[in-house]
Amino acid sequence: MGASLSNTTENGSATGGGTGLGDMPESCVACVFMYLTPPDICNLARLNRAFRGAASSDAVWESKLPCNYHQMLDLLPPWRYDGLPKKGIFALLSRPVPFEDDNKEVWLDRVSGRICMSISSKAMSITGSEDRRHWNWFPTEESRFHVVAYCQQVWWFEVSGIVKFPFPPDIYTLTFRIHLGKYFKRLGRRVPNFEHTHGWDLGPVRFELSTSDGQHAVSEFFLHEVEQYDAKKRGCWIEYRVGEFIVSSSDPVTEVRFSMKQIDCTHSKGGLCVDSLSITPSDLKRCRRKGVK
Repeated sequence: MGASLSNTTENGSATGGGTGLGDMPESCVACVFMYLTPPDICNLARLNRAFRGAASSDAVWESKLPCNYHQMLDLLPPWRYDGLPKKGIFALLSRPVPFEDDNKEVWLDRVSGRICMSISSKAMSITGSEDRRHWNWFPTEESRFHVVAYCQQVWWFEVSGIVKFPFPPDIYTLTFRIHLGKYFKRLGRRVPNFEHTHGWDLGPVRFELSTSDGQHAVSEFFLHEVEQYDAKKRGCWIEYRVGEFIVSSSDPVTEVRFSMKQIDCTHSKGGLCVDSLSITPSDLKRCRRKGVK
């Protein structure tokens, strides 16, 4: 394959006067492209005119879009996508699409075309967050939403939320992104601060999810035991996996409820940043490593 590609000119003819890749009909190339990932298609489009034409085919990019991509487009003003070819729509939806006061984002994975979602702590219900003695907010570039919630000291720790979305059929994993301690910049360096961090070693935090069709998952973690995570350490963001849920159909719309709580009021706890929650296809990272859909 490598030798054939190296001997193919821009117009697609082989240097020896025989047939080359550029002599393939665009329809045949398009059929092959339907089995490739979007990055592979874009790379191959550089080879010759036939490949460029096939790489712009609506049929090719329609196959890369989820079945309900129109419902993602409904979150955007029509002028953003009117008249766009399917390739342009894929490029548009592979960037974060905000909704619900910009506190939630949904996008397509650039390799697989599968739906991912992130939900800011601003979109969650936090017990005691109205009292600045217990909770406050601070801006940061380390969050995709540019702000995180900081628990200074509480006795009743509970963060919960709900999302309704027409997820395409898939198996999804739900995770919370949490940071033990606070952090700030000093002379350009990131410095963690554990001044208020306490109480998390006295009891586990309970993570839960439930769906509108009766699925339920529970996980428990001692947040101070960060050594259980590979290449993670105290003072870094850690993703705590709550569990999985299965979507078999986009209709009816899936409703997901989620929470994390530590409501043992025999001791106080504090010094914890809550950034966001993510919902992604369960095998997404493995598939991206293999380069397959």
